[in-house]
Formats: sequence, structure tokens, C-alpha cells
Amino acid sequence: MHTQSTAQTPDTSEGMGRFERFLSLWVALAILAGVLLGQFAPIIPETLSRFEYAQVSIPVAVLIWAMIFPMMVQIDFTSVLGVGRQPRGLIITTAVNWLIKPFTMFAIAWFFLTVVFAPLIPAERASEYLAGAILLGAAPCTAMVFVWSYLTRGDAAYTLVQVALNDLIMLFAFAPIVVFLLGVSNIQVPWDTVMLSVVLYIVIPLAAGYLTRQAVIRRRGAEWFDSVFMKRLAPVTPTGLIITLVLLFAFQGDVIIANPLHIVLIAIPLILQTFLIFFIAYGWAKAWRVPHSVAAPGAMIGASNFFELAVAAAIALFGLQSGAALATVVGVLVEVPVMLALVRIANATRGHFPPAQEAGGKVLPD
Repeated sequence: MHTQSTAQTPDTSEGMGRFERFLSLWVALAILAGVLLGQFAPIIPETLSRFEYAQVSIPVAVLIWAMIFPMMVQIDFTSVLGVGRQPRGLIITTAVNWLIKPFTMFAIAWFFLTVVFAPLIPAERASEYLAGAILLGAAPCTAMVFVWSYLTRGDAAYTLVQVALNDLIMLFAFAPIVVFLLGVSNIQVPWDTVMLSVVLYIVIPLAAGYLTRQAVIRRRGAEWFDSVFMKRLAPVTPTGLIITLVLLFAFQGDVIIANPLHIVLIAIPLILQTFLIFFIAYGWAKAWRVPHSVAAPGAMIGASNFFELAVAAAIALFGLQSGAALATVVGVLVEVPVMLALVRIANATRGHFPPAQEAGGKVLPD
């Protein structure tokens, strides 16, 4: 994706595909379709639930790989060699994503779900919702951030460096952070179960994506990879996501019908957390005089989530019928409208950041 060279801010209709623009609508329709499927054709989710190996649903695993693999293919890990460009931006992104975000997500979600909303949510269910929030907080965005970067006229090459570095850190940091915060929440999850999820939904897709990218580019060239291969692969992620959500809500139908208010209650701490993390990273970048083309996408990475991984981990660790899985899907539901609001804030405050050429003495596109 290329940065915008003109003074005009990219329009959302130009920067986002139809699926991204209406993601919240598709998720809402998936909820409706899943609930109806569970109520009127329960034999379908019941039959699919029988195809398991080591407590992993084979159909769901295939769908999740379909969601994650195209995202991993597009990441050029050789871009990490450019890690020295604007090191302040990378310090901010890394610190916020791995030293701040998971813990503020835990604190905010715990306070609202187990204290403020205690009269409205049973304690056991609140604990499951908290687990889902923890999984979201430990998975910074990897794919949609390229859209947010474009819409804020971010430095596309630098955004790629930030995303690639976060993906590499996620290989080693996701499991320890999740296990620690779940333990603090008195939610016991065996280490081997978490590690299986990391292998299935991070290591394997990451390795497969890297090898596929290298093989295709070596055989057909980078231009064919970008203009043909990735366009053909593009529909795979939304298809896998929507089918997964339909199945998930086919199992969650009774809970939603009985407690529709829970979706709103889960959304509140997730939205507050998103705004908080954005302003921490964005304000830090302004204080350090990081150029806007680096600061805006850097703040977006922390504010948004790798919700496909969070959904996958919630299903693997707690099951399709769990409150944790429901909480991660609420994250999907609210992400696009909230992130578009942050895009508007970032574009409206561009003038508060120094010109790119003043930051670190290097000229960056802005």
C-alpha cells in the first residue's frame, strides 16, 4: 500500500475495501445468521462439533487458518532490516503493545466486567468475558493497520517494519502474557494448551505465509505477487471470518437471546481501552517529536487488535460456546467504527506534529 503524496486525506471509500468498510454490518449479520442456525438447524453445529482432534475443532481450525494465512503472506519480514529508521517510533510501538496494552486491557476489563457490571453479569460469565478481553489485549493488529496507515497518510514502508517486528515479538510474548494475566484473573489454562494455540495459529501460518511469499515471488516476481496473487487470495480471509462467526454464534445463540445486554456491556471496556491506548501512543509520539506519518500508524497498531488470532485462541482454549469467544467477537464488532473515529482524530491533529524532515534529520513522506 502506498502513502498519499497529496495534501488531501484519503477517503475511506478509497482506502478500504467493501468488506472492511462494512465489517461491523457483516459481523452483525453473522450473529443473526448464527443465532438462527443454532435455533432452527442445530444439527449442523452439533455435527461439526464432533470433528475434533486433541480438543481442537478441525473445521474451525481450517477456517481460522483461512483467516490468518493471507495476512501472514503479505508481511515482508526482510523489512525488519529497516528497524533503525525512526527508532523512537519503534520504541513507542513496542513498549505500548507489549508493556502497557495487555495490562491496561486487563485492568479496565476487570474493573467493568467484575465490579461495575457485577449486578448484571454472573461472576462465572464475567470471568469468561475477561479472558476474551485479555486475549484481545495480547494481540496487536497485523493487517487492518495497513488500512489505518493509508487513511492517515502514514509511511507505508515504516508501517510494514512496525507490523513485522510486532509479529516476531508475538511469537515469544503472546503465550507468557496470556498465561500470566489469566492466572492473575484466577483462570487456569494449561501451558501446553496455550502453546498448542500459538503453534497452530501463529507459528504455522507465519511459516507457511513466509515460505509461500518467497516461493511465489521467486517464481513469478514481486509485481505479480502484489497485483495478482494477493488479489486472488483477498476473499479468503473475509470468507473464513464470516463462516467462523456464524458457527460461533450458532453455539452462542441461547446465551445471546437470554442476555442481549451482555454484548453492550462487553463493548464498553473494549472501546475505552482502544481510545486509551491510542492516546498514550499518540501523545508519547508527539512528546518525542515523531513525525505524523510514523506516529499515526504506530498508535493505530496498539489501538486495534489482531482479532482473528484472539478469536482463534479463545475457541481453542475455552471452546466455541465460551464467553471468552463471545467477547473476542464483540471486539470485531466494535473495531471498525471506533478505529475510523481515531483516524479522524489523527487527521485533524496532523498539524500538531513536526514536519517529517525535522524528526531525526531524515526526510520521510508526510
